[in-house]
Amino acid sequence: MNRSRPHHPLLPAALLVGLALPLAAASASADSVAAQGASYHYYVASNGSDANPGTATQPFETIVRASRVALPGTTVHVAPGTYAGGFRTTMSGSAGRRISYISTMRGGARLVPPRGSLTKMAWENRGDFVDIVGFQVDGRNAHGGVRWTYGIYNAGSDSQIRNNHVHHVGQDVPCTSAGAAGISVDSYYKGRLSTVSGNTVHDIGPTDCRFVQGINMSTTGSVTNNVLFTIGGAAIQMWHDATNVIVSHNTIARSMTGILVGGGDAYYIKGPNDFTNVHNNIVYDNKYGISEQGSTGPHNSYRNNLVYLNAAADWQLNNGLKHLGTVAQAPEFMRYGKGALPDFRLRAGSPGVGHGTGEHAAAADIAGKPRDKDAPIDIGAYQR
Repeated sequence: MNRSRPHHPLLPAALLVGLALPLAAASASADSVAAQGASYHYYVASNGSDANPGTATQPFETIVRASRVALPGTTVHVAPGTYAGGFRTTMSGSAGRRISYISTMRGGARLVPPRGSLTKMAWENRGDFVDIVGFQVDGRNAHGGVRWTYGIYNAGSDSQIRNNHVHHVGQDVPCTSAGAAGISVDSYYKGRLSTVSGNTVHDIGPTDCRFVQGINMSTTGSVTNNVLFTIGGAAIQMWHDATNVIVSHNTIARSMTGILVGGGDAYYIKGPNDFTNVHNNIVYDNKYGISEQGSTGPHNSYRNNLVYLNAAADWQLNNGLKHLGTVAQAPEFMRYGKGALPDFRLRAGSPGVGHGTGEHAAAADIAGKPRDKDAPIDIGAYQR
């Protein structure tokens, strides 16, 4: 489903589980409050049955079964366990009555390839006003059939993809224009204005493949507080109908390109990717850092990013644009190195501490820690 045409060391599998320990332990209070405000509740457990009524004591077995009875104002609670992925959800909520699919333990509900897979997507959402929160998508150990090349594919409008862990997707396929992505927000079916926040995405696609993205955003919306590494192409990419996107507080490493701000091959809009704001991101140890490609406008903004040690180029901007407030030093993560389990929190002496901007700053970090806009803002996904 990737239709982009932009220009342009995998970690051992044993290092992926629990890679962001502070993230896994983060509070889910905001999601709990949202769930309490729902009008309808259904429950899913790996030992349930789709013949059940979907109550807490008699849960469904599959997410797709719950989706078929979901009305606006529904929360679907998914218990920890292993579930077969490769399904589509289509029901829509509304602006005041969203449909929320929530893993009751962050990362505890794990989607894996089914036997004889029939689709290249672990989870395809076509519904509007839908939240997908706290799931793990593990693309390893395929059991025949179609190989997964997309983790979470969202085609709906006003959706929120939050706090998920998507990894090892599309690695065992050739590099072709069919592409791969950990999380894709696509405008092809007229979806718009969605949020991708608080996710950890890594080991996506074959190495050095420009058709691969960690997070693909092809419409308006925001990409904030995500951690991405070991992405075959661009960790965060904007293309097609992308414009007026907020890209803030992401931490990116070990990928082909850190952030690609681009436009082209548009489906519905006229004009370039313009008024996109790229603020407070760490883009470190990639081949390319932050790059504009294709059709881009003169009003894009690049402020207070830490961009360093990107082998081919740290910056590639068009239209005479300049980046402001850039920190060009190593970020000093708590733990980072070849063969090491990465911990992307910042050390006390990191040059990223206190050097962010409050403009478009996310209210809390990836672990749920508040950011006080009247206090120093840190660069990257974690606030000290």
